[in-house]
Amino acid sequence: MSGNIYETRKLVDEYLLFHYGSAEEVMPWSFGPREALHFPVRTVTELITPNTGAERALDLGCAVGRSTFELTKHFQHVIGIDYSHAFVQAGDDLKKLGTLPYSALSEAASSTQFVARLPQDCTPERAHFEQGDAMNLRTDLGSFDLVHAANLLCRLPDPAKLLERLPSLVRPGGQLLLTTPCTWLAEFTPPQNWPQGTTRDWLRTRLENDFTLQHEDDMPFVIREHARKFQWTVAWGSRWVRR
Repeated sequence: MSGNIYETRKLVDEYLLFHYGSAEEVMPWSFGPREALHFPVRTVTELITPNTGAERALDLGCAVGRSTFELTKHFQHVIGIDYSHAFVQAGDDLKKLGTLPYSALSEAASSTQFVARLPQDCTPERAHFEQGDAMNLRTDLGSFDLVHAANLLCRLPDPAKLLERLPSLVRPGGQLLLTTPCTWLAEFTPPQNWPQGTTRDWLRTRLENDFTLQHEDDMPFVIREHARKFQWTVAWGSRWVRR
């Protein structure tokens, strides 16, 4: 896995900042787009419809775990799955230790040291992290009251494989929360597997036999590259309900 950028310390640190950094740590400029911060939390809070009878949730492409922990506020059992062993290890370490030190690039070769902290209002013992492939999930996962997949589809070599599995993963009446920046790149997904047309229309065509599109939203997010350079992107967020 040494050739996989998602196994590197650099990417783990960047995602720890993206998931757990405070507003001041991620965006040290008061005039910056702070409404785009805390995206891994907002993909849950801005899309979910709370269900007091719900028990199980699945967080696909969980990265270092912030959305997984957010889901523990609503569900008794939450499984976070990511293809990166390093990401899964970081989420599991944070669950067990409560804190995790990391560094963020300031500029040139200078870095600032930060500490990721387990959110105080979550229930970490409800979370379980494991490595897995979203296109080839283990057969004994079972079904869930909610499946969450944030910015995952356009990073899969063959996203149709996941879409085909989703109806069996979401229980009738359950929710599917999806976000995507619709950034299709050949380095992740062969062009022949890109949507033919808009991502929104493609998803509606793929999912409409089993799911009803209940809500959609434009959701900005910002990623810090260093203290003076940022990526600002708008993901399309959607909530689907299993028929």
